[in-house]
This record gives sequence, C-alpha cells and structure tokens, in this order.
Amino acid sequence: MDEPGDENKAAAPAISVVIVAFNSADTLGACLERLAAQTFRDFELILVDNASPQGEARPAAAAFPGARLIENGANLGFAAAVNIGARAARGRWLALLNPDAFPEPDWLEALIRAAERHPGYRVLTSRQLMDDDPEVLDGLGDVMSGPGIPYRGGYMTPDPKTTSEGEVFSPCGGAMMIETRLFLDLGGFDETFFCYCEDVDLGYRLQLAGESTLLAPDAVVRHVGSASSGGPKSDFAVFHGTRNRFWVLVKDTPLALLPVVLPLHALAVVLIATRPANRDRAPAMWRGLRAAVAGLPQVLRRRREVQAARRASTWSLARAMTWNPADLRGRRPVIRPLKPSRPGEP
Repeated sequence: MDEPGDENKAAAPAISVVIVAFNSADTLGACLERLAAQTFRDFELILVDNASPQGEARPAAAAFPGARLIENGANLGFAAAVNIGARAARGRWLALLNPDAFPEPDWLEALIRAAERHPGYRVLTSRQLMDDDPEVLDGLGDVMSGPGIPYRGGYMTPDPKTTSEGEVFSPCGGAMMIETRLFLDLGGFDETFFCYCEDVDLGYRLQLAGESTLLAPDAVVRHVGSASSGGPKSDFAVFHGTRNRFWVLVKDTPLALLPVVLPLHALAVVLIATRPANRDRAPAMWRGLRAAVAGLPQVLRRRREVQAARRASTWSLARAMTWNPADLRGRRPVIRPLKPSRPGEP
C-alpha cells in the first residue's frame, strides 16, 4: 500500500494534513507516530515549521515518508502558518492537527466516513480527550455563548462516550477537517489573531456563510493543550485569548445582536477578571483588552467585508449560540440536531 504523500500517486490525496511546529519537540514525534498509524492512508502530511528554536520539524519530516516540509523564516503565528500549509495542500479535504494532539488510528477514517454519510456538511470537528486522563473531555467542538465568550464544549468534564453526531458552533483548530476550497475561499484563518480564537472566528464566518460544523464523535484525539505556549493559563495565552475573543465579537456579530452581546460581554469580562482564582491573570487580561481596543480600526474594516458577505439570518445565528448562563458556567457541550438531508443526499 502506498505511503501517505507518495509523490508517485497520479491523483491528489483525499486529505492534506497540516501540522504547525513551534516549541513542539516534546510532542511532535508522538503526534507523527500516531498519524503514520492511521487506517485511512490516502493523505499527505504538510509540516509547517514556524522557525521553532527547538529545530524539531526537519528531523520529524525526514522520518515521515513523503512529508512535505515548509520552513518559515520566523514565527508567523499558528493562523498564518496554517494558511501557508493550506495553500500548498493538494487534497480535497484539509485536516488540521496540533503537534500536541495524538489521534486514534481511525481518526482520519472516522472523519472521512462522517463526511460521506453527511455530504451537506463541509466542516467537521473531533472528540478531544485530555491526554493525561482520557476519561475527561478536552472538548466536543467549540461553543459561542450569548456574552461572546467562546469555549470548548465539555472542557474538563467527564467524557460521556455515547455522544451522537450533531452540529456545533465551530470546529476546534487542534483536530478538524474542512474542504480545502471552502477554507481558502473564506480567506483561511485571520492572521492578525496570531493564535487563539482564530478557529472560533473561522467558525463564526462559516455560520455567517450558511455553513454548519459537524461533530464527528468517533474521530478521537488525545490532546495535551497549549504545549507550545506555556499552558492555557500563561500570560501569552490569556493575553491573546482576551484580545482575540473581543475581536471575534466585533468582527462577526450581526448588528442586531450587538446591543445584547456587547453589554453581556463587558459584564462577563469584569466577572472573569475579578474572580479570586484569576487574580494573577488579571494584568494579562487588561493588556489584552487594551490591545483589542487599539486594534479596533482594522477589525472594523474587516467587519464590513465579513458582514457584506453574510448569507445567514440573524435568527439562525442566534440559535446557533447558547444563551443559557449555566452552559457557559459549566462549559457544557452544545450539540444541535443534524439538518434534514437535502434531496439526493442519503
């Protein structure tokens, strides 16, 4: 059987897997070992090196048959690096995998089979488990709450294991699959985000374009989480997360929802920042907010472009979000029923 990415293949692979390497020497090798063991073999690997100071990408690519290595001269951020990989992709499908995510052997097969069962969906996301405790969820897709605070559904809660397929607000960029052409037509990730919330922004723009994200619960990865950025509570993560989620709100929220979402967002940010458990992270949050306000002119220019291309109704977008405060407080998954099949679909 051909190895993934074999250049002698006459046809393009079904899937192009893009992995961004940066400070990932501790996890990248294990990630690629799991990728090499996939039961679905019709894929290529594109490894994008963001000038990692650890230099892990080149030997990792050399050890993976047929891998294509793209070496950036600087750390361009996760968003820009994925876009570079996507433009080089040959597959119909683009699968994104974090270097600290370890896919089960049938991960790609589960994604492609779900796409075949539901051809009306062009974006799919995975069941993510905590690597150090696979009985605990890392996430079942991303959720957008009414206050404009996104979160991974079910994060740090017990894995129910019997989750049904359904729609979620947006895919998690750590383990997702999207039609390559759709990703490129939407402009890929917003590179000004650098990293964090770029996947939520993409998911919101997909919602605005009338595209829904399918949760494929049988597509499973185990995820370390923020391994290259110092952890989810680092100043780096808190700063970018605070800044970027405000930019998502301003850029993507329909005008009719802004009078509701903006005050709720402001209240939520104050409550989060003043919690005793977040006292050490408050300075990074306030710096993130200041940076968000400073970047508003550029974000508002992009907002005009995004809203001008909107196809979905305000009502459908509101329904895709959760307005239950208990969902946000408990990080509950929000999985909605699949849309009825269109004529001609299974």
